[in-house]
Amino acid sequence: MQRLKTRVQFQAVMAGRTVVSKTAHFALHRMELDAPPAAPTEPGPGSKGSKALFAVREPWIGALIPKRWAKRAVTRNAIKRQIYTVSQTVEPPLPVAAHVVRLRAGFDRKQFESATSDALKRAVRGELQELFARAAP
Repeated sequence: MQRLKTRVQFQAVMAGRTVVSKTAHFALHRMELDAPPAAPTEPGPGSKGSKALFAVREPWIGALIPKRWAKRAVTRNAIKRQIYTVSQTVEPPLPVAAHVVRLRAGFDRKQFESATSDALKRAVRGELQELFARAAP
């Protein structure tokens, strides 16, 4: 499984507006990788060629955690780690497509005081498993 890294990749997936599944806090966006990838061209000095967005025919995953819903960086990073871990272990595996998991609502700080609390990790992991189960083909 590959990770989305560039802004252009995230924008391409989010532009499609294909929401595969939703939970109370997360939404899963998917962009199908229909055509086989063209041979990537290496941009050289003075070259106008560019690399293909998704050069490898594998599932791609990205995490979009806005500051609006998770104010502290430690919380955003903990949620991202959970997203990447759960996406690796999901059964059945994700289809060959580009996926973005987007946080669409915040977790209550009164209920989950610490970003590294076991309660928050369990809640996030449970919702992510439900999100990926709903998205199964």
